Amino acid sequence: MALEGYTLATIGDFVGKELGISSWVTIDQQRIDDFAACTGDNQWIHVDVERAKRESPFGTTIAHGYLTLSLLPIMQYEVGTLPDGVVAGLNYGCDKVRFINPVKAGSRIRDHITLVGAEDKGGGRVLVTSRHTVEIEGEDKPALVADTLAMLLGKP
Repeated sequence: MALEGYTLATIGDFVGKELGISSWVTIDQQRIDDFAACTGDNQWIHVDVERAKRESPFGTTIAHGYLTLSLLPIMQYEVGTLPDGVVAGLNYGCDKVRFINPVKAGSRIRDHITLVGAEDKGGGRVLVTSRHTVEIEGEDKPALVADTLAMLLGKP
């Protein structure tokens, strides 16, 4: 659900404003295991529940930082960060990513999204920078803060 009046033509007016907050997403052990299988990152702190209970300083397994980062697009789509008038949005990279607090298995996270930049590149293209602050339910510190870039393509 996009913000009222939020279009490719008016995107500059929204710089510095929060675009929205996603719903909660549960990071269960199955999701962590699936990510480990997909990436080959099978470090015990992520996938060995019994060992993590015994040896981890967190008392349980934790999600891969890159798993949390990889969930930004789905949370962003739900919020509706693509303004009206966009034909396509392409990932362009990240300016900064900081993994601040581990996400324990069974935790719920959600994304607070703020538009921090919109640069007209001509030809119907706008490079946007979004700040994602991923909250962990019941925690004081966020899981991560990331500034991501996307090239929005409108009709030239």
